[in-house]
Amino acid sequence: MKEVTILSGKGGAGKTSITAALASLMSNTVFCDNDVDAADLHLVFNPEVKETHTFYGAWVASIDEDQCTNCGICKKDCHFDAIHYREGGGMYINPFQCEGCRLCERVCPARAITSEQSTNNHWFVSESRFGPFVHAKMGPGEENSGKLVTQVRQKAQEIAKNNNADFILNDGPPGIGCSAISSVTGTNAVLVVIEPTRSGLHDAERLVELVRAFEIPLFAVINKCDINEEMTVVIEKYLQEQDIPLLEKIPFDTRMVESMIDRKTIVEYSETSEISRRMQSVWKKLNTELSYSHSIGSESSG
Repeated sequence: MKEVTILSGKGGAGKTSITAALASLMSNTVFCDNDVDAADLHLVFNPEVKETHTFYGAWVASIDEDQCTNCGICKKDCHFDAIHYREGGGMYINPFQCEGCRLCERVCPARAITSEQSTNNHWFVSESRFGPFVHAKMGPGEENSGKLVTQVRQKAQEIAKNNNADFILNDGPPGIGCSAISSVTGTNAVLVVIEPTRSGLHDAERLVELVRAFEIPLFAVINKCDINEEMTVVIEKYLQEQDIPLLEKIPFDTRMVESMIDRKTIVEYSETSEISRRMQSVWKKLNTELSYSHSIGSESSG
């Protein structure tokens, strides 16, 4: 079994659209949406949810006003300015400012403060027309997205093992934060989707640095390659210098947007389009590379 994570240094590069297109071409695969902060792969997959689980997030403190003596010790010691006096008397904790350190709970002499973990996050095991699908939804302002990514990936790996799947395909988050790091750890390959803009290249460079720290094979796709052909040439040169295989350059096509609106992948929506043909090329090349690396690994272990 091989696990592939698709990432982009920035949002809007087309990572999810390419993940969805590959889903139409892969078989015996478990799919996993690692972009738990702003999950959207389910909009195309239209899955049937089979299991719903609560993910316990950050600690949030609250004050029992009946026990509170308004001594102000908690407010004085709070480093995040999350504790305030009410206009009519009493004290309260702003949950959006509280960082869950629980210091106030420890210093309160009246023991009027308690903390609970947030239950505003959920993860799901679903079935889709492409195969098993694990995804999640975090509430606004919630924390621990990296831990939630780890949770959904572990479940996807469990399902893949039980189903004897050939692949796990992860739709990763943008950027290089905690959720991106959790998406990279332990994966067999990373496909970087790059937008041909200055910011697209800059953020891709940071992402490449991150992935290389984990010594994971890298591949690249330049999406919307014809919107800025000069930058596309610059990115091609960068990839050559970094010895990162460029699997394909995907042109801009309004049918990609139309397919998303129709809740279909581009391969489903327009199988004979140039984008679909190039996506077929991406999968063929990536599958060949993964098969080659697997055979090399088997020979080395033998």
